[in-house]
Amino acid sequence: MQADHGLVLRAAAFAAQRHRRQRRRDAEGSPYINHPLALADTLANLGGVVDPVVLCAALLHDTVEDTATTFEEIELAFGARIASVVSEVTDDKSLPKAERKRLQIEHAPHISREAQLVKLADKICNLTDLLEAPPPWPLQRKRDYFDWTAQVVAGLRGAHPGLEARFDALYARIGELTDAA
Repeated sequence: MQADHGLVLRAAAFAAQRHRRQRRRDAEGSPYINHPLALADTLANLGGVVDPVVLCAALLHDTVEDTATTFEEIELAFGARIASVVSEVTDDKSLPKAERKRLQIEHAPHISREAQLVKLADKICNLTDLLEAPPPWPLQRKRDYFDWTAQVVAGLRGAHPGLEARFDALYARIGELTDAA
């Protein structure tokens, strides 16, 4: 399926508007929208993914979890399929963090291929950020995050060998992690 550029750009604009006041937890406090844009870029340019459902879901993946956006708004603006993929990759923030993390591991093998691609790109981008623009976390927390992502990605194996290889290359760099400054 060829990318619907108008739809993908509309999803980018929607995500930018919804995340407009949010910042990343890196030392620079970079704009949050950089994260969903990095997912879409990773999927399209590293993974060769052109499916507009996947690219839109990547751009919108954190809007329900981290803003006042609802799944109904996503469905109304982008359709049921995109809303469904966003739903598959959205954590239930009413649950404790440890439970949300456990559920990501448990659900990874059972979500749609589209959601698996978004989840894989999310883990790739998060590891990249931990290596290149880390938040001020202690070393053990960073290592624990790396190990948890590997458990999630284990359930995504087979979704996209090229992106999985990129994840593996990033995971192999765990020795480069340092304590927060």
